[in-house]
Amino acid sequence: MGVLNSSNGYAYLMVIMVLVVLPSDTTAKEQLTTRECEDLGFTGLALCSDCNSLAEYVKDQECLKCCTEDSNDSSSKITYSGAILEVCMRKLVFYPEIVGFIEEEKDRFPFVKVQYIFNSPPKLNMLDDAGQQKETIRIDNWKREHILQFLQEKVKPTSAS
Repeated sequence: MGVLNSSNGYAYLMVIMVLVVLPSDTTAKEQLTTRECEDLGFTGLALCSDCNSLAEYVKDQECLKCCTEDSNDSSSKITYSGAILEVCMRKLVFYPEIVGFIEEEKDRFPFVKVQYIFNSPPKLNMLDDAGQQKETIRIDNWKREHILQFLQEKVKPTSAS
């Protein structure tokens, strides 16, 4: 190892500064693994424009690391046929907005079922026409009006033809 003098010490300091600064610049564009996205409550089926809408309600920007780029076709907006609101009954006391939705608003959405699962964080499991889960969205910090708006925009039950 050589002696650190003023000329190579400055270069060494610059390398450290670059290493410290670069990660913060690249994290906004990095994609998370499928497993990491699922742990956060995303299946990777979310459109990035939906993540931008979600950002109006939730401060967390992890959705952008798990989303799929939108196509230019406006008809490609993903909608679902139903949803399961999954929550732990014991933890409901910590989520008054979700309790308010379940007690006062849920009946307006017959295509939304409530499922009580031990130790489950509050989340919406979005369902396709066959009733299969297609996406999971955590709603820990959502207000009642955000749940209402999201369900009105994203859940379009299939009509009997």
